[in-house]
Amino acid sequence: MIVRLIYLVLVIVAMGFTAAAQAQAQAQTREDSWRFQLTPYVWLANLSGDIRPLASSPSVSTSRTFGEILDDLEGALFISGSARYERWVLFGDITYASLSHEGVIPPGVTAEGKVQQRSLTAAAGYQVFSDHGHFLDLLVGVRAWRMEAEVSVPGLGIGLRDTERWVDPILAARLRSVWSPAWSTLLHADVGGFGIGADSTWQVVATANYQFSEALYLSAGYRHLALDRDEEGARLDIAMGGPLVGLTWRF
Repeated sequence: MIVRLIYLVLVIVAMGFTAAAQAQAQAQTREDSWRFQLTPYVWLANLSGDIRPLASSPSVSTSRTFGEILDDLEGALFISGSARYERWVLFGDITYASLSHEGVIPPGVTAEGKVQQRSLTAAAGYQVFSDHGHFLDLLVGVRAWRMEAEVSVPGLGIGLRDTERWVDPILAARLRSVWSPAWSTLLHADVGGFGIGADSTWQVVATANYQFSEALYLSAGYRHLALDRDEEGARLDIAMGGPLVGLTWRF
């Protein structure tokens, strides 16, 4: 009887070691292979700041809520993604928004305005810290901007169009924290411009993430992006901030 009990204990211990080894091997396999994620998201951003389209024109101050922006919104796309291999990480983010507005200017003539904004962020980095569910990545990259503005006054036969393009270098840090099997948080911060593209630009993103299936996560949080650019007398000093909701697919 004692021999059988000892044998049973040894079998249970061996099974435990085998399961642990398999789990470790699976984790090692995941670490040694590429891992990807894509996150389409909705950004409910407010807009405020000062805009001077030409050196000879006055600055225009604006402050618009998301509800006001939504009235003029023609289309928008926001998506971010990342790829990981061991401790190396690639990160990207795409934003697109198109807005149009119609109003009346003196002496009672209808004017139409349209603005399209595109940005592409690409960065690469390395996981410099990992401990007890906390992971810190440091990255370096660029953010490319394209802004197109069009104003027309059909009654007077006037139409103006201008496109601005520039690229900002950025430095970024991303802190991921796992608090439970289902819950995690992400804090992203970057700063850039440095007078090369814009005079300065920075952003902060904070999200809480809930895993509701093996590959899908629901995220909710806040994003704030600021941009200050003064080029040949034209000035763009704006800030966009508001809550966001996204769905992440990991594969």
